[in-house]
Amino acid sequence: MVQKKINIQNKKARFEYEILDKYVAGIQLTGTEIKSIRLSQARITESFCEFNDRGELFIVNMYIQEYMYGHHFNHRPKSERRLLLNKRELRSLKKDVEAKGNTIVPLKLFINDRGFAKLEIALAKGKQTHDKRNVIKDRDNKRDLARIKKSFNA
Repeated sequence: MVQKKINIQNKKARFEYEILDKYVAGIQLTGTEIKSIRLSQARITESFCEFNDRGELFIVNMYIQEYMYGHHFNHRPKSERRLLLNKRELRSLKKDVEAKGNTIVPLKLFINDRGFAKLEIALAKGKQTHDKRNVIKDRDNKRDLARIKKSFNA
């Protein structure tokens, strides 16, 4: 059976935040959650990551739709899910978040070659509104330039 590529992205994060560092973390899931992810029924746009008092990293507000064939063993769609990272990575992330006022945002949810769900997270810093305006202006300029090139070559 050939499985289609699962690649759920958070495009809003790259616009809202300046990405400082990236990590790939595993996610602790139940049976029906992984089945819903394999059907591409998940969203990470409004989600963020935070540490609990024991130093574990959790993703909050990640939406995984209930599995359509699950019965009373089905999962809750918006529960907190633990992220799996090395202790060294967790310590450095926690230090950066507490000291510098950065945040951890999810960028991409995917399934690796071995069939495990992975989450690409990033240490990020919030952008100011004038930075966002510059990004929009650059994007519009590139689009206009591509349009002019296309009309000139045609």
